[in-house]
Amino acid sequence: MSDAVLHRAMSLPNYPLATAMACYNGQVKVNGFPCKANASADDFFSSILAKPGATNTTTGSVVTGANVEKVPGLNTLGVSLSRIDYAPGGGLNPPHTHPRATEVVFVLYGKLDVGFITTDNKLVAKTISQGDVFVFPRGLVHFQRNAGDEPAAVVSAFNSQLPGTQSVAMTLFGASPEVPDDVLAKAFQIGAEEVDKIKAKFAPKKS
Repeated sequence: MSDAVLHRAMSLPNYPLATAMACYNGQVKVNGFPCKANASADDFFSSILAKPGATNTTTGSVVTGANVEKVPGLNTLGVSLSRIDYAPGGGLNPPHTHPRATEVVFVLYGKLDVGFITTDNKLVAKTISQGDVFVFPRGLVHFQRNAGDEPAAVVSAFNSQLPGTQSVAMTLFGASPEVPDDVLAKAFQIGAEEVDKIKAKFAPKKS
């Protein structure tokens, strides 16, 4: 999706439902997503969050989104959901931000260490468990980590149809074109060799 489309999604007007319905597969575009002439119930439905995602990833977590790209009927409505699953013993959703939304997590099961960092560089953190709710303010760096020996999962709610996600590590060390080594070396007060080693971990996998 283009930067222009993402920029438009940052400030969503209040369109009437008749206009907003499943604006996804037609010619006229609202918020960058084409509108369908005849929306159906399926445009407002998804079972994508019903089952746990596979957590055999590098960080031990997986995010499954139910946003406007998956549920066309969300277009212009300014809300979306995600499910996040965490592997036992430290599965991590690494530090990241959502530039277009505040996030509220509801714990389905398990125990998590969660936190965000304020613009005053203060860590606001808590351990949460089944049934608990925690809020991550829009744009602030935050994380979640499985604090138990059993799988954990949350449902996340966003006040955006497409909240966007920027992983701190991936953004800095996996950008294309690359962020210059000297910039990262000076920012993190490490040597160029260390920068190259970290970048290698985030380089796109070759097919």
